[in-house]
Amino acid sequence: MSTRVIPLHDADRPQFPPPGLPVRAGARLVDTLGRPLRDLRISVTDRCNFRCSYCMPKQVFDKHHQFLPHDELLNFEEITRLARVFVGLGVEKLRITGGEPLLRRHIESLIDMLAQLRTPDGRELDLTLTTNGSVLAKKAAALKAAGLKRLTVSLDGLDDAVFQRMNDVGFPVATVLDGIRAALAAGLGPVKVNMVVQRGVNDDQILPMARHFREHFGQGAVLRFIEYMDVGTTNGWRMDQVLPSAEVQRRIAAEWPLVPLSASAPGETAERWAYADGGGEVGFISSVTQAFCGDCNRARVSTEGRLYTCLFAHRGHDLRGLLRGAEPVSDAQLASAVAGVWSGRADRYSQLRGTAAAATLPRVEMHYIGG
Repeated sequence: MSTRVIPLHDADRPQFPPPGLPVRAGARLVDTLGRPLRDLRISVTDRCNFRCSYCMPKQVFDKHHQFLPHDELLNFEEITRLARVFVGLGVEKLRITGGEPLLRRHIESLIDMLAQLRTPDGRELDLTLTTNGSVLAKKAAALKAAGLKRLTVSLDGLDDAVFQRMNDVGFPVATVLDGIRAALAAGLGPVKVNMVVQRGVNDDQILPMARHFREHFGQGAVLRFIEYMDVGTTNGWRMDQVLPSAEVQRRIAAEWPLVPLSASAPGETAERWAYADGGGEVGFISSVTQAFCGDCNRARVSTEGRLYTCLFAHRGHDLRGLLRGAEPVSDAQLASAVAGVWSGRADRYSQLRGTAAAATLPRVEMHYIGG
């Protein structure tokens, strides 16, 4: 494939804006479009044991691909320190991502460290994690005991042939379903289950997935359908493979009538609908056809400690360099640096998709910064 992967360690490292006035803990921090910082997603590894075509296609991420050396990854103490700084700036939700985060050794220890953090007014954080579910059955109880509140599981089909073709490593559906059941038994419900829908690839799985989670999980799991997105540059994204959420919703509603629900939190990405008969709910994430940039409140820290202000970003800001620099950096200085980046944020890629401005810049790969 001629498309080049954007390795973070080779990417341009822009300097942080000059430090401004001290940032008061709990102060309302907004970007140029008035969007607050409320959600931080932290990638803990760039490795994954799946090779899903929409994220890490095997022809690009093969046995010769060089992942980040361990010493380039943020350690748990660095991650916790950064999270504390972000919480002081208004973050209320932390999501641990990857790659596949459960491949990071001793991940439960990091969860325990993050679970101790509190907002400036003393509240616990909404601490969540996204996983492909491959080792979840073994880890669920320990994650709950460490302080994890909730989790999201990626599952792109119920039919083994379809799912194994999509994960491209022959991994079975049954093991992921076992992981979801283990998570519910551990008290991590309701579990969100994300299905990326590609027209002509797995759209025949929409109704089987909806039926299965209605009948077997009910209120214990919330199935969410995600439009196939042009994250990164290696997945061969084409608009004709996008099945609009409106069409997915029509297919489901034709079988089981739906009624709309209000958003559960500011800046929520999913449009929520309940089954009229009380059989649970479904969600639709429509970044392509119904851009929700207008209230996006999410920042991302990559595996090697770069701050990204958009899932479709083409560059990040080097936090690790501040943490490991020759001169000690205080938490106040870190907060000032982060505030400088966020206050200058103007990202709205999904609203600009298809324009010349959006097409000219490369985009960082999703497995570096999480979904």
